Amino acid sequence: MSGRTLSSSTVPPAGHELRSVHDTSPAARRMSHAVRRAVGAVAIALLTAGLAVLGAGPAAAHSVLVSVDPADGAQLSTGPARVTFTFNENLQPSFPSVTVVGPDGNLWSEGQPVVDGPRVSIAVRALGPAGKYTMAYRVTSADGHPVSGTRSFTLTAAGHGTPGPKADAASSSGGGGSGGVPVWVFIVGAVVLFGGGLAFALLGGKTGKKTSKR
Repeated sequence: MSGRTLSSSTVPPAGHELRSVHDTSPAARRMSHAVRRAVGAVAIALLTAGLAVLGAGPAAAHSVLVSVDPADGAQLSTGPARVTFTFNENLQPSFPSVTVVGPDGNLWSEGQPVVDGPRVSIAVRALGPAGKYTMAYRVTSADGHPVSGTRSFTLTAAGHGTPGPKADAASSSGGGGSGGVPVWVFIVGAVVLFGGGLAFALLGGKTGKKTSKR
């Protein structure tokens, strides 16, 4: 057995190996900071864009009514076989609603509304009392925004048709609906959450490092 002993110069000081693993060069640190700043900028841009769209969402472009057949305010001696609303863009086929209500408060539309591209229509039974008939619609735009409104025509000569149920009773029992929540709300919400989480992870991590150094 040799009596040779290791000098203190041959034994690595405590923590030396750990420092060699975690220490980085100035160039690497600059690169890390540059990447952090770039990703942070992307997160802030996502947040800004998401919040801007969220604020402008209700006013964003959506389906606009172009025409209705019969025309709004038309004077008719006989009722139309069908009422058709035409919009400036294709509609989503989900949950359309079209009704024709007579001066007696009864429904004179029948069957289910049909969406065909930018048009939505419904059949109309033979009309009855003379007077103003209100045509109402509620459709879903391509962007998911619900759009609704009313137009009217006047029947100048009474017909002999049989009315449907009272409009109030039909609407209360009809159910069905999209809840009026536009698709863009979910998209923007996802963008904001992603951007916010990314920004928090970056800025939170940076703040934590500064705190640990103190």
